[in-house]
Amino acid sequence: MINERLRNAMNEQIKNELESFYIYMSMAAYFHARNLDGMAHWMRCQAHEEMTHGMKFFDHIHDRGGKVVLLNLNQLKTDWASILEVWQDTYAHEQFITGKINDLITIAREEKDYTSEPMLAWFSKEQMEEEATAGKVLEQIKMIGDNQTGIIMLDRELGARAFPPGSPIDPVSYSAAT
Repeated sequence: MINERLRNAMNEQIKNELESFYIYMSMAAYFHARNLDGMAHWMRCQAHEEMTHGMKFFDHIHDRGGKVVLLNLNQLKTDWASILEVWQDTYAHEQFITGKINDLITIAREEKDYTSEPMLAWFSKEQMEEEATAGKVLEQIKMIGDNQTGIIMLDRELGARAFPPGSPIDPVSYSAAT
């Protein structure tokens, strides 16, 4: 059985992951509206990852005999002043989530919940990768500045990110089903 303190914190993390899904979909909409479909695609892939992360916590709580409680989601942000601001927010958001994962690790250790540690270690490694990727793109955007050619080249590069097969956020997946 999962400890109540850790269960409550993980329920909160489900909320954080689903809010992450929501903000990345908002960022995808921002990029689609500016005909930056590669960046929009990257954000949709990222949204898929966040939804999956939320489900990992959901299943962990359930598998440990705990009650999953879905908390109300907040609409974090829906518009940005620039491409740079979107990527600044992306990087800052990943840092925020890393902090939340670190908090969960601390709680698990304080509560001596060793069963949760392998999953939380996976999340810690995942966050390291996500921060590195978002930070790299942010630095590239800063180097590019307002150079339209550079933005288009980066947009094409980011559009090469692959969805997991069957992702409900992948337009190819749901277009083929109709």
